[in-house]
Amino acid sequence: MRDLCLKVFCLLLVIIQFGKSQINSVSIVPDTVGGFADFKNDSVIIQHSIKSESSEFRPTKSPMLALGLSTVLPGTGQIYTEDYFKTVLIWGVGTYWIYEWIQLNKKYQDFRSRYIQTSNEQYLRLRDFYRDERDKFAWFLGALYVLNLIDAYAGAHLYDFDVSPELSLDGRIVPKATVMFKVKLY
Repeated sequence: MRDLCLKVFCLLLVIIQFGKSQINSVSIVPDTVGGFADFKNDSVIIQHSIKSESSEFRPTKSPMLALGLSTVLPGTGQIYTEDYFKTVLIWGVGTYWIYEWIQLNKKYQDFRSRYIQTSNEQYLRLRDFYRDERDKFAWFLGALYVLNLIDAYAGAHLYDFDVSPELSLDGRIVPKATVMFKVKLY
């Protein structure tokens, strides 16, 4: 168990450091006539620069706060990033798995005490079966917890990501038209 905690801690440190890395940006400057210049002309200027402090993007949601909230109580990081359906999913699945773990643990303890009293081989097999099933649900709960942390962190990073309809090169929305035909066959 100690090794698992150490591995999870190291994984979280790697995720945190990855989120803090600085990225170089490439920007294409449009020509003065309007629109973007043709790539065959030499009037396109490509700049390579590291973003300055004054023009740096400031995210609306803090990934570290979302991670911290989900660490304390799973699902609260998703509430912070306004992914409410994920919170319901995490709490629902987690509650079900905790209930199953408790039931399997009771059966394990029951067959363990029966085996100690009678030394019957059937009770030994049932004890081992329920212990293995209980441990499997413990692993499921651990995986759900780690995925909850990763989702809260990524959700806060992607909170400001633009998911509007298709954008053209200059950032304007391109209208879409769809046509539907219905054919009735008798």
